[in-house]
Amino acid sequence: MLKSLLLATGITGFMVAGSVTAQAETLADAMISAYKTSNLLEQNRATLRAADEGVAQAVAALRPVVQWTASYGWTKSEGVSSLTGRDVTSEGSSATTALSASITLFDFGRNRLTISSQKEAVLATRETLRSIEQQVLLATVQAYSDVKSAQEQVAINQNSVRVLQEELNATNDRFDVGEVTRTDVSLAEAQLASARASLVSAQGSLETARESYKASTGHYPGKLAPLPPAPNLPKSRDEASSTAQRNHPAIKSLQHSVAMAEIAVKSAKAEKLPEITGSVSLSNDEGGYVGQAASIGMTQTIYSGGTLDSAYRQAVASRDSSRAELRQEAVDVVQAVLTSYASIDVYRAQIRAYDEQIRAAQVAYDGVKEEATLGARTTLDVLDAEQDLLDARANRITAEADLQVAYYQLLSNMGLLTVENLKLGIPTYDPAAYYNAVHNAPLTSIRGEKLDKVLRAIGKQ
Repeated sequence: MLKSLLLATGITGFMVAGSVTAQAETLADAMISAYKTSNLLEQNRATLRAADEGVAQAVAALRPVVQWTASYGWTKSEGVSSLTGRDVTSEGSSATTALSASITLFDFGRNRLTISSQKEAVLATRETLRSIEQQVLLATVQAYSDVKSAQEQVAINQNSVRVLQEELNATNDRFDVGEVTRTDVSLAEAQLASARASLVSAQGSLETARESYKASTGHYPGKLAPLPPAPNLPKSRDEASSTAQRNHPAIKSLQHSVAMAEIAVKSAKAEKLPEITGSVSLSNDEGGYVGQAASIGMTQTIYSGGTLDSAYRQAVASRDSSRAELRQEAVDVVQAVLTSYASIDVYRAQIRAYDEQIRAAQVAYDGVKEEATLGARTTLDVLDAEQDLLDARANRITAEADLQVAYYQLLSNMGLLTVENLKLGIPTYDPAAYYNAVHNAPLTSIRGEKLDKVLRAIGKQ
């Protein structure tokens, strides 16, 4: 019954790409950690279990309600007898126990409609949970990419500081022998100060990224593996859009919301119909008197000042609103898919362009630096060439991180960014397990043993 409940104990899984050593934490490891430790996921799993109980309560409404009562009373009265004129005092006590049961015999389907509505609410909440799972995993991808990008930005800025320090030293040496002027030294000093400021900024961005990583995964990043290859993506925009319209959790959740709204219209209409109830009772008082009673009653609202008609019109309006919201969500999802596709194309093109820029900037920098030693180039020329190379490398790092996030953003917009679809190889939370245990409103008895097992499996008992 519990095919894949997420256990509280640590179950690890690794997806190592290329020649990365096992010690390096991969993107898959980070997503596994986020899935296991997310408080947001735990919150929404509990919300789903609460929705499951709504079905149990609706089912219970079809069953008898049995109650017992016990009462004890004591009375005392004092006064003057009208016959004798004497003071009279009387007191007494009474005790009664009673057992009663009542049940709805026929309500023209109102309770059945409530059960159907609660089931749709459960299905909608399951889709909300799947949407939250996608948010958690996408935030982890963003955090992982940000840390990798920030680490590389720090590295190139550290290298830039080192290179500019060497350039300043060389410029000072050339100034000492009269090959350059004080202006050249000042330019080198200014460029070095700027590089140091950029390094501090990059280090600050890395600390910020580390905190975001911890918030997503539950721990600070250690040694991170390189960004993995692109995940499996659809072959075309049309395929991606079609998949999204069939599978996106927001669309599926709204489909169930529309179904609930349809049921609400039927329920509002059924409120005008009669209801038949039955009851039996058994009582016993202190004197041994036993009372028995049974009754069947039928009630129907004849006039309510327009309340029932207004409730029906309100339900119809809510249904129409839900339908329109569903249609608009489909438009928004397709737009998001196509936007993600465009972003991927843009980032890929940027990376190719930056690769060409880096190659050309490296050749230019090497040439300008060599020409400067021969006096054909100024210090400013060397510094400008070095800055162009640094900018190209930094831009490529940013584009690479943005491309990685765009891959998974596309999967999310298609409704495919889940642990199961990514094949991360860990047990996942089964949203149907708790429902299967409670939807028939089990009693705290042998029938409740299945529920006890489920609660123990998810660490709630």
